[in-house]
Amino acid sequence: MPARRQLRPVPPWHARPPVPRRVATLSVHTSPLDQPGAGDAGGMNVYIVEVSRRLAARGIAVEVFTRATSSDLPPVVEMVPGVTVRHVSAGPFEGLGKDDLPAQLCAFTAAVLREEARHEPGFYDVLHSHYWLSGQVGWLARDRWGVPLVHSAHTLAKVKNAALAEGDAPEPMARVIGEEQVVAEADRLIANTAEEARQLVRWYDADPARTLVVPPGVDLERFSPGDRAAARRAVGVADDALVLLFVGRIQPLKAPDVLLHAAARLLADEPALRERLQVLVVGAPSGSGLAEPRQLQELAVSLGIADVVRFVPPQAPESLADHYRAADVAVVPSHNESFGLVALEAQACGTPVVAAAVGGLPTAVEDGVSGVLVDGHDPADYAAAIRKVVEQRELLSPGARRHAECFSWDRTAGSLVDAYTAAMAEMRAVVRSPRDRVRDAVRAFGAGR
Repeated sequence: MPARRQLRPVPPWHARPPVPRRVATLSVHTSPLDQPGAGDAGGMNVYIVEVSRRLAARGIAVEVFTRATSSDLPPVVEMVPGVTVRHVSAGPFEGLGKDDLPAQLCAFTAAVLREEARHEPGFYDVLHSHYWLSGQVGWLARDRWGVPLVHSAHTLAKVKNAALAEGDAPEPMARVIGEEQVVAEADRLIANTAEEARQLVRWYDADPARTLVVPPGVDLERFSPGDRAAARRAVGVADDALVLLFVGRIQPLKAPDVLLHAAARLLADEPALRERLQVLVVGAPSGSGLAEPRQLQELAVSLGIADVVRFVPPQAPESLADHYRAADVAVVPSHNESFGLVALEAQACGTPVVAAAVGGLPTAVEDGVSGVLVDGHDPADYAAAIRKVVEQRELLSPGARRHAECFSWDRTAGSLVDAYTAAMAEMRAVVRSPRDRVRDAVRAFGAGR
């Protein structure tokens, strides 16, 4: 791993307050204004939106830099008072996937640096990068501005490659190297769960002292229990239906195929269930799922369950909450999840969850209390878990809400402010005399001989 360099913060560092006034948030490949559930928009988008809103409520201004994907987008959008989204021109507006974006990082970085250069030094107090592409930009801006870099990976290539879905392509080595570099350079690494923190240390040699666990939250007012019958009318399912729900991007990583196979198993074991079973798949193709965008529909036909499966496009939060309330069970069979916000949102609505026991899902779901965790991806095991949850739903539903109430976006934002403040204080403490810097450089040169 490359050694981390000691930095000389630029003036006027000593005049800065002990807490951040302005945060530069980097989200290169997806905008917080995008609809989650399609393309590259997902839980990370929700995270940035919710945290930014709550930082602004604390009097901390947030500027989010993201790549412009349309010529119709205005250069600057005020998401809410105190939160600004800046659309950066970097490469063609359309037709670029995540794998194409490393070639545009230079253009993106230049635009970010130019925006800061319009202001007096010290305009931003901290950088928070999301995903490794943003971390590469943040690494350079950190060195240029002399402010700490706080990084959230959200997903990790080495972890994903160790748990690939069948037929899914591994993450490229360029990403692995890029993540290693960002991990080495960041002043703080934000992990969603203790398991993600262990993965950063084990797989990427992260410094445990700089790796903090800050769980995401859930909007407990927007996602809350409600009138189930009214929700079913809004969603368009019968009052007596048995509703299984999948929410998320349709790609092999999220494993919606496991739910379809499990539904087919339920019908094979109990043919009369066909009169009531409804499987709702809310989302759109994304990532490697774009290669065969109709594969899931074709799978439903081949399994003989097309009549009980309904595909629904990504939904706005209010409508999504109705889908959660209407469901008997939410199913999250992912091969890997850094956390699993869908599971938390469903539970906040009082809907128990059947989820894979991978990544952050054992934190997001309390096994036997708010739902059931499943080892592996055998559809028979998911069918059995769904039966169990349906039988125990009256007990699990209150437990689901109670478990969701353990998570709060306000708490997440507060922990991030603590991380920002500590990183700022640490960087201030490394200001050294020119003589000390020369001495350290000589020692480093001698050690490398």
